Amino acid sequence: MNDKEKNNSVFTIKNSNGTEVECEILFTFDSEQTKKSYIVYTDYTKEESGSLKVYANTYDPNGNNMNLMPIETEEEWNTIEAILSKLESSEE
Repeated sequence: MNDKEKNNSVFTIKNSNGTEVECEILFTFDSEQTKKSYIVYTDYTKEESGSLKVYANTYDPNGNNMNLMPIETEEEWNTIEAILSKLESSEE
């Protein structure tokens, strides 16, 4: 896996209701294992517990396909959760 890159970019997506939602990219990374690029972002909404909601998808870093694609395997989710946990503990 390549080093995570902080990105601080803002983009707009349409949610399931068709409403445009502004999101901020928290970081992106590439996985040598899956040969995919990942984007982790937030729309600044909160969970019931008060923690920030964070989303993740795969994406085309070359911009040939502008659609975000779903995470397909538990292994991919485990990798993303491990990175988030590591980032969270380094901020404390």
